[in-house]
Amino acid sequence: MRSVLKNGFTLIEMLVVMALVALLLTIALPRYFGALDNSKDVALQENLKVLRITLDKFYADKGRYPQTLEELVEHRYLRAVPIDPITESADTWILIPPEYDAEDGEDSWNSIADIRSGATGRTKEGVAYESF
Repeated sequence: MRSVLKNGFTLIEMLVVMALVALLLTIALPRYFGALDNSKDVALQENLKVLRITLDKFYADKGRYPQTLEELVEHRYLRAVPIDPITESADTWILIPPEYDAEDGEDSWNSIADIRSGATGRTKEGVAYESF
């Protein structure tokens, strides 16, 4: 009689491997999502910093603030309007006009002197996104 050897895994071996994979996932996934949220916060802060510096450079060059964010792209101060990483949109920025100055006239109300995130919610540290 000839014995037949079968190659493969038993049910017990498969269950042990699946349990180990599940254990590793429960350890790794929370750290991954925490790092992902942290990277969005850092990217938001960097985008706001770049936009504010660009607004200041535009004002220094032109003597006025831009009317829209697209104007910064048109004049080649930016390649594209940055995306808010929290809302994942470039259309949710909160545009803040400069303080009214009688010498500047009414047009200054239509320009952008500062910018904030339009995202709702808070960071892990409890800081509101709107306050960045």
